[in-house]
Amino acid sequence: MGNRQSRPWIVSDELWSLVEPLLPKPGPKKVEGRPRVPDRQVLCGILFVLHTGIQREYLPQELGFGSRMTCWRRLAAWNEAGVWDQLHQLLLNELRSNNQLDWEQAVIDSSHARAARKGAESGPSPVDRAWPDSKHHLIVDGQGIPLAVSLTGGNRNDVTHLLRLLDKSSPVAGLVGRLRRRPDALLADRGYDHDISRRLLWQRGIRPVIARRGEPHGTGLGIFRYVVERTIAWLHGFRRLRIRWERRDDIHEAFLDLATCPITHRHVQRLC
Repeated sequence: MGNRQSRPWIVSDELWSLVEPLLPKPGPKKVEGRPRVPDRQVLCGILFVLHTGIQREYLPQELGFGSRMTCWRRLAAWNEAGVWDQLHQLLLNELRSNNQLDWEQAVIDSSHARAARKGAESGPSPVDRAWPDSKHHLIVDGQGIPLAVSLTGGNRNDVTHLLRLLDKSSPVAGLVGRLRRRPDALLADRGYDHDISRRLLWQRGIRPVIARRGEPHGTGLGIFRYVVERTIAWLHGFRRLRIRWERRDDIHEAFLDLATCPITHRHVQRLC
């Protein structure tokens, strides 16, 4: 299996110390049966599926991660309990406490993912409308650290999701004073070009820097916007996110929220 770096689904002691207090306590067993698989091993199994993209029914039992249904049930339960959002919040707080979040500007963008099955938050693909499609929406700080991510149907216009994604980003603590939630400026491509969006951003105290339709390329935003495209590439480095296999939108969004945590954790290790 190689060393630990070749097995990114193995949860380190440092990361587990953050995750363990957030997990809901299991209820009493109603009937006698097999002993409960430890949560840390199950989390490794969930990360194994996220990294490799393997279908749950083919999860190798010899790795000790528990059955496919065990991983599926705990992923759903932990997502419902808000574990991934809380973990991401802790990591962002750690970055801000070390003054490593770039609040001068944030960047927003989206990317398509083919949906293998029709379900909630899927729609006709803009490339081939015979196939369902989903979109991953992402907002990052000036360094590419993910602040919020969400899921919509592939036929949703980017501009309709701008404020919803901003509202999903939680206030970040870490320094004395008021919690920080809003960047000074928001950079976006032509897909977000609308006067209403600009007006609503100004009302929130955010300066919109959005490319306009019809103008020639070369506005100079590319040297700042590449960070969100790089983070989208990191997200799709998790093979489970390249194609949406889940019919249930909450399960796919759980994988999406979970994926932001290892990315943010790597920034914590590098910057703090």
